[in-house]
Amino acid sequence: MLKAQPRTLTAAAALVLLAGSALSGERKTIGRIERQDPRLDGLIPRDAVIEVLAEGFRWSEGPVWDRAAGRLLFSDVPSNVVHAWSEKGGLASFLQPSGYTGPEGGGGREPGANGLAFDARGRLVLCQHGDRRISRLEDGRFVTLVDRFEGRRFNSPNDLALGADGSIYFTDPPYGLTKTFDDPGREIGWNGVYRLAPDGRVSVLVKDLRAPNGIGLSPDGRTLYVGQSDPNRPVVMAYDLAGDGAVSNGRVFFDTTSLRKNGPGAPDGLKVDRAGNVFTTGPGGVVVVSPKGEYLGTIVTGVPTANCAFGDDGSTLYLTANDKLCRVRTTTKGQGF
Repeated sequence: MLKAQPRTLTAAAALVLLAGSALSGERKTIGRIERQDPRLDGLIPRDAVIEVLAEGFRWSEGPVWDRAAGRLLFSDVPSNVVHAWSEKGGLASFLQPSGYTGPEGGGGREPGANGLAFDARGRLVLCQHGDRRISRLEDGRFVTLVDRFEGRRFNSPNDLALGADGSIYFTDPPYGLTKTFDDPGREIGWNGVYRLAPDGRVSVLVKDLRAPNGIGLSPDGRTLYVGQSDPNRPVVMAYDLAGDGAVSNGRVFFDTTSLRKNGPGAPDGLKVDRAGNVFTTGPGGVVVVSPKGEYLGTIVTGVPTANCAFGDDGSTLYLTANDKLCRVRTTTKGQGF
């Protein structure tokens, strides 16, 4: 049974910080593209740069392209805000509060929304750290889709991926809780990967990862990818995914340990293009991996990079990189474009 959130949301329209000299048509650039394999040239042009679109955030996360409005939405998790950015309109506050709707001063260390996605009907689905649930935005109000497993509250749902049948796959590490892994408010003894089926049933798929984080699906829907942000095991896992949502054959798809020379960070958010290449955040930026798990290169931002998403016509990769929102032009496209 869906539960309506009784609190009406506010949506501010005030512009906030614009990056660099964007108003004059020029943009600040950062980092570099590290090319390990010639196949990367077929995905990211040789002259590609990392453009900074906006900056000054506390921790930018959860980018998703809003096709209906032609804009990017993304979270500033500690600030409990979802922002919108577009080429024409610049940056504006879209949703506040975004992930914690309780009394002031609560909601844990990172109370805002984290991962964002649009369902088949164009409705925004959110991982809400502070409210510890997966919700959907409907007519300016949050509707709870799921907030418990077997009667116990989730830790702080972090990221999500939507299957073709409407299933929602999501991760539940404790990063939103005040004391994270040692928080006394934890009600579940593991950090799980879950599936919310179209009929409302929730099942736990994976229980043995210390820090499951980013999540994505292969183009054929037969492989589930999960990034683990554990610094002692910074890997992307792959699982065979059955038609009923069950997973099997868990294996390391890619280990980012050797890439720490590029800068700080571990696997966090990830996206899969329509050819099956995996773009996962990792040490120093966004790591590009072939469908067979081969390292192709890294979009090196030089800072901890939380997530990425394809937008515009599907060939622009947007990056949420620490305090910045960035983009890179590609010659591939995200799924669904």
